[in-house]
Amino acid sequence: MRNSSVYAEAVKSSAMDMAEVLALAKSHLGDITGLKPVTVTQVFKDEDGWHVGVEMLEMSRIPPSSDILGSYDVTLSEEGEVIRMERRGTRLRGESRQNGNGS
Repeated sequence: MRNSSVYAEAVKSSAMDMAEVLALAKSHLGDITGLKPVTVTQVFKDEDGWHVGVEMLEMSRIPPSSDILGSYDVTLSEEGEVIRMERRGTRLRGESRQNGNGS
């Protein structure tokens, strides 16, 4: 189900760079949720792995400013596997992140 070409490239190299991590996180979240990634909101690495925040399109509406975006956090291992995933909340695309429910 995962994007095998992105995953295979990341596993070849034991040290993933940030671009590979972001591609994997978006691919895994898309596979798990069935939703389309919209934007990355954060990325950092610590002793637990790579932590990536991604907003996913949960509902498309007209006008687009009323689209519903879900905020998701995913943690990836050094090998690119999902260790943890959490849906933090939702917001309208037209709302600022500070005022939305998810951030």
